[in-house]
Amino acid sequence: MLSPADRDHTLTTLVRAVGRTTYDRGVRYARAGSVLELDWIADEHRAVGLVDGTDLYRTSVLFRPHTDRLEFTRGECSCPVRLNCKHAVAVTVALLEHSESVADAAPPSWEDLLDAALGTADRPAGAVPLALQLTLTPGPRSQFWRLSARLARPGRAGWVNANMTWSGLPSMHDVDPRHRDLLIELHSMHQGAPRGRRVYGSVEKDLDLTTVANPRLWTLLDEAVDAGIELLYPRPALGTVPRPGTAELCVDIDESAGGLEVTPTVRVDDSELPVVVLGFFGSDAHGVLYLRPGDTTASTPSVWPFRLARLSGAAPPAMQELVAANASITVPAADADRFATAYYPRLRRAATVRSVADSFTAPTIDGPHLLLTVAYRTGHRAQLHWQFRYTVGATEHTVELRPDGGESFRDVEREHAVLAGLDAPLEAYGLRAGGAVLARVSLDGLDTARVSTELLPLLRGRDDVEVRVEGTAADYRDAGESVQIGVGTESTDDGDWFDLSIAVRVEDRPVPFRDLFAALTAGESHLLLPDGAYVSLDRPELQRLRELITEARDLHEQDPDRLRLSRFQAGMWEELAALGVVEKQAARWREQVQGLLDVTTASRLEAPASLRATLRPYQLDGFRWLAFLWTNRLGGILADDMGLGKTVQSLALICHARQVNPADPPVLIVAPTSVVANWAAEAARFAPHLRVVAVSETGTKRGAALAESIEGADVVVTSYTLARLDDEEYAAHRWSMLLLDEAQFVKNHRSKAYQCMRRIDAPTKIAITGTPMENNLMELWSLLSISAPGLFPSPTRFGEFYRKPIESGGDSELLAQLKRRIRPLILRRTKEQVATDLPAKQEQVLEVELTPRHRKLYDTQLQRERQKILGLVEDVDANRFTILQSLTLLRRLCLDAALVDEKHASVGSAKVDALLEQLEDVIDGGHRALVFSQFTGFLDRVRQRLDAEGVGYTYLDGRTRDRAKVLGEFKTGDAPVFLISLKAGGFGLNLTEADYCFLLDPWWNPASEAQAVDRTHRIGQTRNVMVYRLIAKDTIEEKVLALQARKSELFTSVVDEGGAFNAGLSAEDIKELLG
Repeated sequence: MLSPADRDHTLTTLVRAVGRTTYDRGVRYARAGSVLELDWIADEHRAVGLVDGTDLYRTSVLFRPHTDRLEFTRGECSCPVRLNCKHAVAVTVALLEHSESVADAAPPSWEDLLDAALGTADRPAGAVPLALQLTLTPGPRSQFWRLSARLARPGRAGWVNANMTWSGLPSMHDVDPRHRDLLIELHSMHQGAPRGRRVYGSVEKDLDLTTVANPRLWTLLDEAVDAGIELLYPRPALGTVPRPGTAELCVDIDESAGGLEVTPTVRVDDSELPVVVLGFFGSDAHGVLYLRPGDTTASTPSVWPFRLARLSGAAPPAMQELVAANASITVPAADADRFATAYYPRLRRAATVRSVADSFTAPTIDGPHLLLTVAYRTGHRAQLHWQFRYTVGATEHTVELRPDGGESFRDVEREHAVLAGLDAPLEAYGLRAGGAVLARVSLDGLDTARVSTELLPLLRGRDDVEVRVEGTAADYRDAGESVQIGVGTESTDDGDWFDLSIAVRVEDRPVPFRDLFAALTAGESHLLLPDGAYVSLDRPELQRLRELITEARDLHEQDPDRLRLSRFQAGMWEELAALGVVEKQAARWREQVQGLLDVTTASRLEAPASLRATLRPYQLDGFRWLAFLWTNRLGGILADDMGLGKTVQSLALICHARQVNPADPPVLIVAPTSVVANWAAEAARFAPHLRVVAVSETGTKRGAALAESIEGADVVVTSYTLARLDDEEYAAHRWSMLLLDEAQFVKNHRSKAYQCMRRIDAPTKIAITGTPMENNLMELWSLLSISAPGLFPSPTRFGEFYRKPIESGGDSELLAQLKRRIRPLILRRTKEQVATDLPAKQEQVLEVELTPRHRKLYDTQLQRERQKILGLVEDVDANRFTILQSLTLLRRLCLDAALVDEKHASVGSAKVDALLEQLEDVIDGGHRALVFSQFTGFLDRVRQRLDAEGVGYTYLDGRTRDRAKVLGEFKTGDAPVFLISLKAGGFGLNLTEADYCFLLDPWWNPASEAQAVDRTHRIGQTRNVMVYRLIAKDTIEEKVLALQARKSELFTSVVDEGGAFNAGLSAEDIKELLG
């Protein structure tokens, strides 16, 4: 508790801050009980209150402690003054008057805590009960009374007010807490009454309960009575006011001589007769103040035994006036029908309607019922109109869904319920949006058909909807089962292209294909024909037709009025033909395309007798496929696995072509430089009758024109380099056939070599490669654009249609489609499929631990390169050279630190040590080994060790001049080791003399390594082949190995059987390489 001196000190600081005038006004507010709420926040030394002024204002007052006293600091308020206003003074004064709330409260006892947790059924010992003294007071209108409520507590001679105020309830700590809480809630409820209706007594001792707008008043009064709060009459002799009951608003209608008498009354639950209404609670009358029938009103109001009741039904102020005055309204007899139609329904919703004398017969009101009117128009158009239908007496009324206030017979609540209960799928037909039924909807085309055939039968089967039809609907019907598709081809002046015809019939009547395809392209669900027949466009054959035509148009520049197919698009034709009936085919189309699809099974062509080799069965199939392409002036890709004899199959084709047309121009074979001599040697071995000219110099060095140099040749073999340098001469010469060996050399369609091969004039172009694709789909496109130029003419369209969806998202369906398209033009067999007699190939990874000094150098460099690369990786294309330079440095460092800096030569190479250990066992066992590395510098380090150990070897890299001599030395000699750079010896070599293969460093393109291994694991090998990959542990090499596994899926997914894949060296790949 604050002492008087403490309070005076606080008030002194208050006056000093706000001034005497503001202080005096604030004190008057406090004394008048204007502080409606007051809270003390002890840990902030702040008081918060709600002050009733011109409006209700929220006020906060801040104090500071000073020598155990409180000093006023400032007051903030929501009133216009804002700071140190009279409302802040009122809160401060009210706080000091209840100073016990400012003192520190003692901690609660265990009994208090348990009582709070469990609740107390009985009044605490010594707690004072409270009661409500209810008094009638005249209202502003003479016929209404108000009901004032005053607090009461036991006194010496009965219940007394003891100067209690409603605003003082929170500080009454000696009273029953349950009573106090309920009455505080009643006070708060009164505060919510409209300001103009709130009435207080002196210093807020009396509350006018008739102004409480909240119907919860009745629940609260029931709780108060249950808690033991007595409702007291003004005179003790009357005792207590009975618990509030229930009442209902009634309207009595009876006939009289002048017409109908309409009398509103109130009846309560314990009386059949109307009561005497004294007043109503709330502006809309949620309760009534009344006297029972027979109670006298002759004496003074203080002795009237009034009662209270909750009122059901709506009683606007005018209705209240009629009830209080016990007045009636007379409806003239001539207006009785209009009363029955326009007013009776409203009365029925507002009150209980009765006829005491049974002289009035109420009209029946039937409804609401939902009515849907469908008006059909020409052109498959329809107007739909939703309404409600009522029948009042004998008259039918149709009204709009949205009430306009003029139809009194409408039951809006029931209308809402009817609409809410309409569980038909209206949204699917555009008849309901956002949960609301659309009153008027215009339909046309397919929407009209769908509503007619699907929705209307459903609605007609319901009891809560009536459907009325105006006009005549078309004979809408599903004709999907009668769909027939016919396809055909016709020749054009361009021999590479054929016109494609597509005819669709429904119920044996033709359908304009333009209309059908437009609907398919637009994603329409159905096609509606003029007579009402409709076809679902979701039918699989129609959707597949759309996909095929879209593909054809997306991949080629097409005339919008005609469809064309290239002779290379056999796969697409096969799928088109499967959709329906092939009505007609151009003879040349049938011969070329259908033959391409069936060649490997239908052909009986035998290998040419001039070929000095016996072809294996799969090689014979390959020869027949190649021969068909040549006969029909087509092209393709021979993509057999490495080591399966692509060269001998190609030579068989050349022998066949020269035998059939010996006068044809020569065959041109373009190969890597290192393989040109091998082609000449293989031709001399298998087809010695052919005159083969190997071009090994440019025309300038030869001193002769190309035509002069190759005169009389059956076959001309040259390199990609020479063909590029003398491209004009090669393009100007006519060739009977073009064979591109190791065709991956022209996989980049932006390279000069690729452009040169596109320009070569030859009716048949065959790409020969075991790896038609290594990194991305555009590499495959490059080879197909040379060998089958009509299949995918545009690289941009191919990239948009196939490459991006497949490489970015792994679109498995599109991938399968691409494989079907290229299948007729690519022939690939793997060793596992056809060379079952080939010895096993076993592969093993040998982990190599770096020495401590080597490890420290590597880790230091890794951190340096990682920081540099990660700053560049977001734009891989722009920084590719720098990034690859850093990655290459790390890969070289994994092999031998001296490859990065010669000063580290003393560190040594753990890989060389590991290799020498393995070679010792290989040589001791009488075996021979191929050793591959991408870095010739590292091969030099290996050579030095082999020389030091006295191990014999041969050596081949890109600088080797006499390649054939080196190969011959290894094949015919006894050197156990052949050191080969990966790029120089990864293709074009047949080294089955070795049965061990060591890969000293991994490359992120697994195809390059596979080519190297297949130098020894190929046709002719009779021993098991052992492949060892030497990987430096915990280095970038392990990351490269993981990358290989992912990239190998690329090739398998498209060329072999397999699933989705990821594309080349991406930003994510680089981040993973850096660990």
